[in-house]
Amino acid sequence: MTIFDKLTYAGNLESIRDVVDGKRCTFVQGDICDADEVLAAMKGHDQVVHFAAESHVDRSIVDPYAFVRTNAYGTNVMCDVARQVEVQRFLHISTDEVYGSIDEGSFSETDILCPRSPYSASKASSDLIALSYVTTYGLPVIVTRCSNNFGPYQFPEKLIPLFTTNLLDGKKVPLYGDGGNVRDWIHVEDHNIAAHLVLQKGEVGQVYNIGAHNEITNREITYRLLALCGRDESSITPVADRLGHDRRYSVHIDKLSALGWTLSRTFEDSLAETVEWYRDNRAWWEPLKARAGL
Repeated sequence: MTIFDKLTYAGNLESIRDVVDGKRCTFVQGDICDADEVLAAMKGHDQVVHFAAESHVDRSIVDPYAFVRTNAYGTNVMCDVARQVEVQRFLHISTDEVYGSIDEGSFSETDILCPRSPYSASKASSDLIALSYVTTYGLPVIVTRCSNNFGPYQFPEKLIPLFTTNLLDGKKVPLYGDGGNVRDWIHVEDHNIAAHLVLQKGEVGQVYNIGAHNEITNREITYRLLALCGRDESSITPVADRLGHDRRYSVHIDKLSALGWTLSRTFEDSLAETVEWYRDNRAWWEPLKARAGL
């Protein structure tokens, strides 16, 4: 197995150190928009799992060009090279954000895509590019669309690691608008188990939603993190709402469940474990926050 990625913040392999040191995989750092680099990494492999993406909404608002390049153009490069080397399975990892916001109920895989940020629009584009390779070239593509991930080794620009590390440092945390935006949170381990199952059993040309039914508001998760970090509401700084901020995400997971997937972790225990991981691993996240100016 080769792990190939375009690392926005390069230089840290700790999240895969166990498999690299155990010789279970090799790591190749490169740019997924460079066809030659992708070809060199992909040769000799019969399955591809395409996780690589620019994925932070706030940064996509500031610099949408980087997101279109990586997520749309980069996905086309990945698919085209996979076609050339004739891979037997290509799993494209996407996001529930491509559906847009939903006030009630949940999105199914056949619902119309309605992305509302440069990030989600670039991911929707990447989905369509990947799926087009099924019909046009016969590339065996499967797509998954997952809800918000959390867990150890998550880059500290994301909500849970940013808020957790800020609170551990005695800093304040920014809460957008009224804090009522709803997200469904899934531990990264459960996401990976689901993705592996879809890679094994999913039907080519199909889309599979991945979610955990842990829907809570941003305000509620902020208060949970305050409690776990021993801080109070004086640590919250209200800020103006994000441009085009989607109110609620929710997806049906019936297709995934039919493959035999079930959630293995509770949100409460996983969130507490995640906070403790960041508490115990300052040496990992402090340099990353410093380099990113967070």
